[in-house]
Order: sequence, then structure tokens, then C-alpha cells
Amino acid sequence: MHNPITPFTMRLLQEPERSPVVRLLLISTGAVLQAINLNTFIHAGGLYPGGITGLSILVQDIIALKTNVIVPFGVINMVLNILPILIGFLFIGKRFTLYSCVMIVLVSSLADVIPGASITDDILLSAVFGGILNAISVSFCLLAGATSGGTDFVAVFISERFGHDAWNYILVFNIAVLITAGCISGWPQALYSIIFQYVSTQMLQVLYRRYQKVTLFIITNEPETIYHIIRDETHHDATKLPGIGCYKETERTILYSIISADEARKVIRLVRKADPLAFINIVKSEQILGRFYNKPKD
Repeated sequence: MHNPITPFTMRLLQEPERSPVVRLLLISTGAVLQAINLNTFIHAGGLYPGGITGLSILVQDIIALKTNVIVPFGVINMVLNILPILIGFLFIGKRFTLYSCVMIVLVSSLADVIPGASITDDILLSAVFGGILNAISVSFCLLAGATSGGTDFVAVFISERFGHDAWNYILVFNIAVLITAGCISGWPQALYSIIFQYVSTQMLQVLYRRYQKVTLFIITNEPETIYHIIRDETHHDATKLPGIGCYKETERTILYSIISADEARKVIRLVRKADPLAFINIVKSEQILGRFYNKPKD
């Protein structure tokens, strides 16, 4: 039997923590993409992307309609983000929230500086590709250990507190916001905005999988080695089950564990390296109840 992989060895195999410079670079990239998206696909299609961003655009349009005064988007966006920021500080993490504030300030500032451009006159194309670009910008921010603000704070809070993916719940909330926008500004843009938000939500689930969970069933002859890989790499535990291979009547061991979906690729690579003959079954877990380790954000 191979010697179990020690915590020291596992630390060498783990990816290094992102430095503040890398995190700020990721956030800046996401902010630029989001500001460009606001001034191209979203404005060109007259879309309301939902959440705080959509609410900010809606408030801006209402003020312009009633008073003929154009209030800068950035001012409205930062004011409306005050409550979500407080939720972040109180329930998620201070450094996480501070990096998120950088994203909010950058988007709010750049959106009023970057000139607008119309790429297409087709509202459906604006909704689809705007949603894709929005998801890409948000994923950059999440990879930096931050969020783009607004309802993203709420999504992260629900995911951390209750242990399952919250993006679809936020989608329902955004649809409610967009229905209100439709009553005020017209239904075509509101309905296309729902398409925008749906595309963005589904694309984000593909790009960022931390809050999705998978169940691993691993049949192996190296249970101790495999267990140490799971424990030291993910900080999650495993359950050892005895089994008998029916074909040769040989004793085997089954390890059962639940980990985050974004950890699965690395864990499986290390498992295959430790035991090339291991049989691995990966099952998507819709929801789990009980204690589940989440990496601290601070």
C-alpha cells in the first residue's frame, strides 16, 4: 500500500492563495467588462439587468422622465448598494466585502466615463450576449474572492448559510423587479431583460461552481491514501464502506464524500494518481443538510 499523502505534501500540491495584486487585477477586469456591457448591450437594448444594477437604471430613467435631470448612474448605484454592503460586512467577511466595494466603485465610476456604443439593433441579441458578458464579468469578480455587489451579496450569504446554490432564487427576485420595471417603462424591454437575466444566471452556473456540490463514490484498494487526499485537499470528511466485488468476490472499500464542484477536478486528478485502478462515480448534489465546511472568506 502507498504511504498516505501528508498535509505537508498536500500543501505543495495545492494552488497558492491569490495575492492582493491578482485579486485587484481580476476585479478591475470584471469591472471594465461590466461597464462596457452597461454602455453597449444593456443601453442599446433598453434592458434592465435586474438586481441593484437594474434598479439603478430604472431609478435613473424615472428621475429623467419626471424631472428631465440625468442623475449619474454611479451615484444611484453606490447609494442602493449600501444595504447589501452592510450585509456583507456583518455576515460574509470584511475583506471579501472591501474587495467587493472596489468592484462597486469601479463599475459605478467607469459606467459614467466609458462612451456608449451600439453593437447591434436587435434587442434579442443584446439580451443574449449582454447576459453572457455579464456572467463573465461577475465570474472574474467571484474568482477574486469578491462580488459585484447588490443581490450577489445576498446570493453568497444564502449559499454560505444554507449550503446550496442560490442563483436561481436571485433569478426569481430579479424577475419580480423586472415586472415592476415593465409596468413603468413598457413590457418589451422588461421581457427581453428577463431573457438577459436568465442567460446570465445559467452562464454563471457554468463558469463558477463553488456553491454547487457533488457526491463522490470511490471504490479503491487505497482507502487511507484517498481519504487523506479528500481531507487535506478540501477539509471535508469521508465515510468508509466495506464492499465485495461481485465478479471476483474480492473485498473492496467504498469512500463516500461530498465536496464543492470546483474542487472535484483537482481531487479526482490526485485520486487517479494515487490509485489508477480506482472507480469513481460523481453525482450532482442538489441540496445537503448538515455540517459542510466552507472556506472562510477572511
